[in-house]
Amino acid sequence: MTTVPTRALPLMIRSYKQIFPAVHKELAYWKKRAENIPDPELRKQAVASIETKTFHCEGGAIYALLAKERYQKVIPFIVAYQTISDYLDNLCDRSTSLDPLDFSALHESMHHALTVGAEQTDYYRYRNEREDGGYLSELVETCQRVLKDVPHYRLISDSLLHLCDYYSQLQIHKHVHPRDRVGRLRNWFFEHQDQFPELKWYEFSASAGSTLGIFCLVSYAMREDFSESDQSAILQGYFPYIQGLHILLDYFIDQREDRLEGDLNFCTYYKDLATFVNRMALFIRRADDYTKGLPDEKFHRLINRGLLGLYLSDEKVKDDESIHRTVKQLLNFGGLKSKFFYMNAKLYRKWQQVVQ
Repeated sequence: MTTVPTRALPLMIRSYKQIFPAVHKELAYWKKRAENIPDPELRKQAVASIETKTFHCEGGAIYALLAKERYQKVIPFIVAYQTISDYLDNLCDRSTSLDPLDFSALHESMHHALTVGAEQTDYYRYRNEREDGGYLSELVETCQRVLKDVPHYRLISDSLLHLCDYYSQLQIHKHVHPRDRVGRLRNWFFEHQDQFPELKWYEFSASAGSTLGIFCLVSYAMREDFSESDQSAILQGYFPYIQGLHILLDYFIDQREDRLEGDLNFCTYYKDLATFVNRMALFIRRADDYTKGLPDEKFHRLINRGLLGLYLSDEKVKDDESIHRTVKQLLNFGGLKSKFFYMNAKLYRKWQQVVQ
């Protein structure tokens, strides 16, 4: 029987040999579909979301290894669902609307993608650009088709929608008119603050923006040995701290880009870099704490280390002195494994530049 990798080198070897080629095959299909979208604005955002965010699908698909010998069955779901996420993020961030009704309608697709048998709606009904040639609907159908064959789908369906609701609410609140964003996000956090007293409003918001918990649940639910207790442990383990670690790192590397584009960035709400580093240290500790008791605990701990290495190695992290010092501090928190993933990601990006 295929085992789940628990050491860094075997994890990366299997990712390069088994996971990434399958991801690239799926993305090649979706990119071709995106290039044939009739509406020029929708086509532009769909193509850009694939070209600039491939590493989201690559990283997310590593979770397919948790399905063991059924890993190939999970990859089409992870790629399709992440592609929906990245496409809608582009539509909300870069496109023509500031309407929360529009954002809510668009994100109905993410709920439907997680609901076997759900009837689709007109996701573009509140915007002018509507002709996508069936692109978004096909992505939703692909997710539903995979989930229909997941042995333990019923065990995870409520948790999938719970995480999806967090994600969708975040996207609605953070993309409205700039004057309304922070107020809406603060009010949303206050509804949940009693459950997460250790978090700031912007940390709760960041934690909602990750799809990792969903990928983890679907991959595990492919296995015969998956149980109700596993489902509960994964939901509590991934939200908020593992997902929060993921998205805060994402925002950290995007600060310069977001400042130029006028996009909201949660890292800017920390008083200074020292405060950010201290809070990230907390998230790293808590993320590790919540891997205890999860099935394949060492795998999840590797993911925590890998997130640090992957994001901190990104070319967006400019090498000015303060940022360089912050990167070094965060890598030190992650130890040798994070530094391994950091160097590995640097080399992988250089290799991609050579072959493209």
